[in-house]
Amino acid sequence: MAAGQPEFIRRQYEFAAHIRDPDNRPAPSDVEDRRMAIYRELFYNNVEGFIASGFPVLRSVYNDEDWHRMVRDFFANHQSTSPYFLEISQEFLAYLEHEREPRAEDPAGLLELAHYEWVELALTLSDADQALPPLDPNGDLLSGHPVISPLAWPLSYRFPVHRIGPDDLPTEPPSSPTYLVVYRDRHDKVGFLEINPVTKRLLELVGAANGQTGRQVLEQIAAEMNHPDRSEERRVGKECRSRWSPYH
Repeated sequence: MAAGQPEFIRRQYEFAAHIRDPDNRPAPSDVEDRRMAIYRELFYNNVEGFIASGFPVLRSVYNDEDWHRMVRDFFANHQSTSPYFLEISQEFLAYLEHEREPRAEDPAGLLELAHYEWVELALTLSDADQALPPLDPNGDLLSGHPVISPLAWPLSYRFPVHRIGPDDLPTEPPSSPTYLVVYRDRHDKVGFLEINPVTKRLLELVGAANGQTGRQVLEQIAAEMNHPDRSEERRVGKECRSRWSPYH
């Protein structure tokens, strides 16, 4: 706090500092502790509740003591850049990525699991589909120019984050990465698809928006793979038509 601040601002900082870190920052001397306890519990419980609901799998792999120690460290020390409760999950993800020191109780793939859970909330709140240009959901994906919905996010992880839970905690990443697409459908329901490396490459090329038709994209993939059966193009094109329409 800058020197020379007005008294009421100094008091506000003192009040807030104690609420965030009651073990290390003294409470205002003229406020009854019973009253301060109400604020301590209210603020912490609200923040912890948002984090627990935003990261339910992550919460389930920690015991109560370890979980609350982590959340209290976030609450006490992370300087949030957003004042909105709905963005607490994003702030917690930033804390895990840049500030948290690894601890023995942390699951392998902690950050990837947290990111995967954050994506669900981010897609739930996204309004990116409101800016879509005019599209034909029934167009020919081979002769036309396919477009990936902004509500379908291709993701790559070292760990199988969609299967991690209290009874399935890998200690090392498997030999092959996990490729997923997390999406929000036209009924605003968020789901995921596990995909293979070929589909991942397909989505990369379509998402590059380089003017290629669907057939040109598939021909490029077939050439990269030295694939002898070009009839595979038709099968992949049909599959993509059912899955990747922005109106799906």
